[in-house]
Amino acid sequence: MRETAPAYIVVDYDEYLRIEEASVDVRHELVDGVLYAMVGVTRRHSLIVGNLFAALWTPARATGCELHTNEVKLRVDQSTVYYPDLMIVCDPEDTDPLVVSRPCLLVEVLSPSTSATDRREKLAAYRQIPSLLAYLVVHQDEQRVERYWRETVDAPWQVAFFTAGHVPVPCPDTSIALTDIYARLPG
Repeated sequence: MRETAPAYIVVDYDEYLRIEEASVDVRHELVDGVLYAMVGVTRRHSLIVGNLFAALWTPARATGCELHTNEVKLRVDQSTVYYPDLMIVCDPEDTDPLVVSRPCLLVEVLSPSTSATDRREKLAAYRQIPSLLAYLVVHQDEQRVERYWRETVDAPWQVAFFTAGHVPVPCPDTSIALTDIYARLPG
């Protein structure tokens, strides 16, 4: 989740990295050169991210891929950096210690304040990443996953919606049961 920083601040990528390194209490996303402060998440959101991490950990590790949570930055382009809830990187040349730039899977868990951003702004931005094969949008308040994917990096994007069963994940090649995504959630 994010909200606009108190002042309209436009910065370049290097300045953004300096600001993030110096920031102790607040993380920021950079969208078209503008800083946005991130806000906290609910326990439900955190549990869903944890469930997804648990489901993807073994397949990612078995294929030599890295699985990152929302503590690692994703560089979309020169002026846009996000903190996706989860991402998988299988490209051995994506080695920057602070920022991922070649993910094959991105996951965002919707919150009321981020729903429009995750489903429009981030969807449009993420689809421009050459290495990306799938983007999962996971609803927090209902058992529903939107899967945006393409078969290869040159193929057209497709969409499917899941309310039961398993969500196929192309990177690594696995699937996640919706019952696992939404396991042990409060009310």
